[in-house]
Amino acid sequence: MTDLILVLGDQLSPHLSSLQAAPDAHVVMAELYDEATYVAHHQQKLVLVFSAMRHFAESLRQQGREVTYIAYGETPELKSFTDVVAQKLASGSYQRLFVTEPGEYRLASQFADWATQFNLPVHILPDTRFIASHDEFQTWASGKKQLRMEFFYREMRRKTGLLMDDKEPLGGQWNYDAENRKKLPKGHVLPARLSTPPDALTRDVMALVTEHFGSGETAHFGTLEGFGWPVTAQQAEAQFDDFLDHCLPQFGDYQDAMKSGETFMYHALIATSLNLGLLDPLDVCRAAEARLESGQAPLNAVEGFIRQILGWREYIRGIYWLKMPDYEQENFFDHDRALPDFFYSGDTDMACLREAVTASQTHAYAHHIQRLMITGNFALLAGLAPEAVNRWYMEVYADAYQWVQLPNTHGMALFADGGLVASKPYVSSGAYINRMSDYCKDCRYQVKQPNGDDACPFNYLYWDFMMRHADTLSSNPRMGMVYRNLEKMDEAKKAAAKTSAAKFLETLK
Repeated sequence: MTDLILVLGDQLSPHLSSLQAAPDAHVVMAELYDEATYVAHHQQKLVLVFSAMRHFAESLRQQGREVTYIAYGETPELKSFTDVVAQKLASGSYQRLFVTEPGEYRLASQFADWATQFNLPVHILPDTRFIASHDEFQTWASGKKQLRMEFFYREMRRKTGLLMDDKEPLGGQWNYDAENRKKLPKGHVLPARLSTPPDALTRDVMALVTEHFGSGETAHFGTLEGFGWPVTAQQAEAQFDDFLDHCLPQFGDYQDAMKSGETFMYHALIATSLNLGLLDPLDVCRAAEARLESGQAPLNAVEGFIRQILGWREYIRGIYWLKMPDYEQENFFDHDRALPDFFYSGDTDMACLREAVTASQTHAYAHHIQRLMITGNFALLAGLAPEAVNRWYMEVYADAYQWVQLPNTHGMALFADGGLVASKPYVSSGAYINRMSDYCKDCRYQVKQPNGDDACPFNYLYWDFMMRHADTLSSNPRMGMVYRNLEKMDEAKKAAAKTSAAKFLETLK
């Protein structure tokens, strides 16, 4: 008799706790219908995950592991992980099952009954690829009225020693966010980004995805043309090294900036690799810190980068597991408007939204400001239903897994949790978009016009939102200035904003 290990598609690390716990166990991996279709994942995400899984399975075999790998469509009756485990247990003599805890609640619920269902010991092990354990986050959160990322981030800095000078933050400040908001200068030339050409194995997967998800009623969002995501640890490390060499020094200044036709800007593009397990979060933070120590990158860039991983990524995971399963049902503003078709087609006169959707179609990617202050901002101002918006974010991004997507979208972008994640709704008029991008110069709408058919819809939607939710938001200490300005606003301007918003929202379909 031997042991069995189930390795999930986002657990592609040789240091995975289940692999470490049972070094002689048989490994099973599977590309499954349920996992490919519980939302209609972007075609590039399907290629990324399936190809990375196949490469990882081969690396395990090269290490001497015995691996059963089930390709998509190979055994169509196996649709779920429960199906796979049941078949594997029936085909051999296994004494124990090992699996590293899944990243999503829906799978944790599925796995919870396996010991009873299969009548054998099932060891669900902690996912040690994260810097903070569930217990650590729960201990930090216990008894707190507000669970703000900034204070959790400071705890993670103290724990790891990253960017610390003994017990104090390096440079005297914990956070250099105020130095991360520069607009890209005119004529600024961005560095070329390293792309990973598909190898033969990846091309096989691309053909499979095209066959099953590329057209007809089963077609998923996006295109495979130009696919270049890393699918091995070596490729991920090469892409990250390229970021360190060419982008990190200016990442701090321009991490919030946007530019037409430039999807990647100075961003690291490593979320897909981190979330699959191809890169280790603590390792990449230490590598960035080393560039500061060697004088190759400034503090505001390195701190801004580390904050996204050590602070935000770990915090978001903690929130997810602390608040699920009820969290995804929250709808603080009772928003229920259907998602407009242009979120999938990109067919809109709003240049910023068209740019964000088109980038998502082409690259399965948009950086955090596009997600928060373009698509998320619009979704909140327009009153789109959180459930539909959450599904869209899961469908269009290659780095989207519910543990990281849901609190980011539901909490930060939509304020659907009523302020658990964000201290205020992150909404803006067109002025912010104009300040941080060049989108407005070629837009059919006029960013400086407040109301009317030619006005930027963000302008009147912003004030309409504030008026609709004044009873709820006016007491928020961070919204005081907004509501003081609203009180001073001429009644005719308020009425015009309401009229323009109502007219525009009627056109959404």
